Amino acid sequence: MLDQSTTDAFDDKDPRRAIERFYFAYRAFTAGADQLLEARGLGRVHHRVLYFIGRNPGISVGALIDALGVSKQALNAPLRELVERDLIRAEPAAEDRRVRQLSLSPQGQALEAQLTEIQTDLLGRAFADCGGEATDGWHAVMKRLAAN
Repeated sequence: MLDQSTTDAFDDKDPRRAIERFYFAYRAFTAGADQLLEARGLGRVHHRVLYFIGRNPGISVGALIDALGVSKQALNAPLRELVERDLIRAEPAAEDRRVRQLSLSPQGQALEAQLTEIQTDLLGRAFADCGGEATDGWHAVMKRLAAN
């Protein structure tokens, strides 16, 4: 079975090493949140929606689509489900009633906070263990990857 120890066969300068580390790190990063979501019958897409609405209260559906890089059709079902579960509120914008502004309900805020805490704790421990220079490097790499 392939596991993280197989990455030791590659030189650190080999991009395949970075790919495998990225994969294993992402798996570890999402595992705790995924368990909490699964217990509620939700998935990673629901988490992304909750997170970005929580970070941007009052975001429009169109702006959320842009932020997530998904189609309106792809967002429709998970957004509708989160609204039906009273985790998200969708209200018409005051300046244009055709625009729906999204915010987290109190239950949505609580769930988003739990999910984010799992991941911020994991990142916080890693950053503390690796130090400021490594943390700055990590942010630089993530910023560069996201710019593509």
